[in-house]
Amino acid sequence: MRVLKIVGWMCLLTLFACSRQKNAAAAEPQTGEPGHIEIKVTNGDSGDGESFNEIRAMRYVKDIVAFGPRPLGSANHKKVEDYIHAHLKGDVVEDDDFTVGTSEGKLPVHNIIAKYPGTRDGIIVIASHYDTNWPLRSTAYVGANDGASSSALLLEIANQLRGKTRDGYSVWLLWDDAEESMQLPWYDPEALYGVRHLAQKWQDDGTSKKIKAFLLEDMIGDKDLNIERDQTSTPWLEDLIYQSATRLGYQSHFFKRSIPMTDDHEPFLKLGVPSADLIDFDYGYNNVFWHTTDDTVDKLSPKSLEIVGKVTLETVRMLDKKP
Repeated sequence: MRVLKIVGWMCLLTLFACSRQKNAAAAEPQTGEPGHIEIKVTNGDSGDGESFNEIRAMRYVKDIVAFGPRPLGSANHKKVEDYIHAHLKGDVVEDDDFTVGTSEGKLPVHNIIAKYPGTRDGIIVIASHYDTNWPLRSTAYVGANDGASSSALLLEIANQLRGKTRDGYSVWLLWDDAEESMQLPWYDPEALYGVRHLAQKWQDDGTSKKIKAFLLEDMIGDKDLNIERDQTSTPWLEDLIYQSATRLGYQSHFFKRSIPMTDDHEPFLKLGVPSADLIDFDYGYNNVFWHTTDDTVDKLSPKSLEIVGKVTLETVRMLDKKP
């Protein structure tokens, strides 16, 4: 979605394409709770700690998508919650549950945080939303790229962190809920419920002061991968991400264009937490697959998951060494 005129045109053509205005400015580019179901975790989910496993990550994407649409309060949403919890069995997991009042009624919200301790005083948060769009709840929209790809990425990152004491900052993996707007088009007061609630909670209890970086993963599975340079993100953290990509030889997939994004990192930016949005917001020509039933697994690539996963982990390692 490159310019505001395209946003309006797409809204007129289809109900699906403008249900969330992730790019608020849309500027022209410049270059286990009770009742959990029993889920069998497949072999190899403990992780070997040596390298990001893109095949396993893609399997997670397919598993999440197989549950179908996962809007707030739905049975499928609960199944995905249980799926995430099952893969985190034995880890330190915090559930941040609350009820939110919306124009569509009161709905449950479930943030899931897995915590992996480090030796340095501080926290790096890596986040992904896992819900699908509420206005599209009666369609076949499954959000393979938008929600499933990044949630799967976090599950694989958990495999790399599990069972170790990090020689660096603690890493918290956040599957945040109720990210999608409740209305069409995007309506800011009825979106980002999960991260808004958690940002306020962490500000109140002092956690936000300990966060060294907030790394958001969103729409990162596209076969034609190009992570945007987000103009609203913290510049030095964006620079560090690019350095990480360059060290790994993946720089051609990063920052070909620079655009402003409104996304899950926004509440943390407002608190002064260094934050960056890793997002490819050109999903199909002119973002045509975004928020449509065409957002399916066949548009994704394990290689893209590998690239973003490895760059994220390298960024964490570089943050660990930062004075």
